[in-house]
Amino acid sequence: MKIFNILAATALAATTFSPAHAAEVDWKMTAGVGEGSFIYQNFMERFVKNVSSITAGRVDIQSFGAGVLAPAFKAYEVVQDGVIEVGHSTPSYLVNQDATNAIFASFPGGMSPEATLHWIYEGGGEKMLQDFRSEDMGLHSLVVGIGTSEIMAHSNVKIETVEDLKGLKFRTSGAFAAVLQEEFGGVPTVVPGTEIYSLLQRKGVDAIEWSTPGANITEGFHEVAPYMIMPGVHQPSFLWEVFVKNETWDALPADLQELITAAAKLTTYEGFTRFGDADVKAMAEFRKTKVELVTMLPEESEKIRQAGRNWAQKKATEQSDAGNARMQGVLDSYLAYQTNWAENSGYLVRDSAE
Repeated sequence: MKIFNILAATALAATTFSPAHAAEVDWKMTAGVGEGSFIYQNFMERFVKNVSSITAGRVDIQSFGAGVLAPAFKAYEVVQDGVIEVGHSTPSYLVNQDATNAIFASFPGGMSPEATLHWIYEGGGEKMLQDFRSEDMGLHSLVVGIGTSEIMAHSNVKIETVEDLKGLKFRTSGAFAAVLQEEFGGVPTVVPGTEIYSLLQRKGVDAIEWSTPGANITEGFHEVAPYMIMPGVHQPSFLWEVFVKNETWDALPADLQELITAAAKLTTYEGFTRFGDADVKAMAEFRKTKVELVTMLPEESEKIRQAGRNWAQKKATEQSDAGNARMQGVLDSYLAYQTNWAENSGYLVRDSAE
């Protein structure tokens, strides 16, 4: 059933279901980010609202920011343990456990946001993520957010070449943390989003990366660091998901499964355009501030992109040599889609100031 058919059916169902009735499903959800942050509002709160609307109140989800029900990096774990029904987080936080997560989360050298969105929903990406979560973690996953490209760094030092990354104390996570350390001699530090501002302000690190221009401007990083480094080749896109235990999902009526799935997909599309709109407005505002916008030369950015691809292939080969070919299969799908997109999307009109 297509998403818009589901939405139409929901409008009809709403006439026969009274919001005054108790919800059939009552869940609590923990987040990998703090309440009130741009990501929390754009993905998590939007998903909760869409679920309530599309199910006509049959499913009620109470959302809580990181640190309320569980620490930011424990969302997957507490859902697996049955402590909380639903979690909301990013595969970036699981890369150290299994590098396959980096492909879904995006990595240096990965696809553009536009191509990622298409791979997830048209190229089989979400199905591969769901199989991965179900088989390895006993969780049912639904994508609820595809992000635009991030700012590479808000930094206390100017970063113009890959040589500038050597010895750099850099708050980051996911694949870039490994690439930074292994390929360029940087010193990655992983802390939750709620701690980044104070860490940057007191110069506990040289640089930080967090999210897109629209999200970062609300955090005020440009107020405590003089440089903003672009483009975001370390994280050309990103993905957030919601997840419940397989048995929790399987216990739902089939129609509610369809409706929640539709709510998740709607959240992704609405969140995507919200990010893009906020990003271009934020860039205009950044240019009015004292922060210096630093754009790395294309040949320097390409070194990071190539290092990321090499890292991903190395990890996939290591897993295959150990008898697990899944990461290689996911990576092959991802790279094939990226190649096809790059070779055949030249017909698209791109808006540019140049």
